[in-house]
Amino acid sequence: MDTISWADFAQVDLRVGTIISAEVFKEARKPAYILHVDFGPKIGVRKSSAQITDLYQPDNLVGQQVIGVINFAEKQIGPIRSQCLVTGFPQADGSVVLVQPQQPVANGLKLA
Repeated sequence: MDTISWADFAQVDLRVGTIISAEVFKEARKPAYILHVDFGPKIGVRKSSAQITDLYQPDNLVGQQVIGVINFAEKQIGPIRSQCLVTGFPQADGSVVLVQPQQPVANGLKLA
């Protein structure tokens, strides 16, 4: 494993946000949802394609807080532009467990 510096880590902007909508991404090659995540007043709402369909249903995702990388370049995924990367832990079976704070925190806070 390569070692990185604090400066390297500091370049990744990881923030907490609340999922305000989640819908099936019908055009995705692999099963996915389109998430709209509110990262607070300074950052706003960002859209993401998330392959988390094994463990989560759209209705249960709304209101959940997640950790997202907000400083990646936008990426075209089929008909949508993904504006952030919602983080999770891929398991051996391919399912993904979302990274979430244990307690509610203010949207937009940066991971330290």
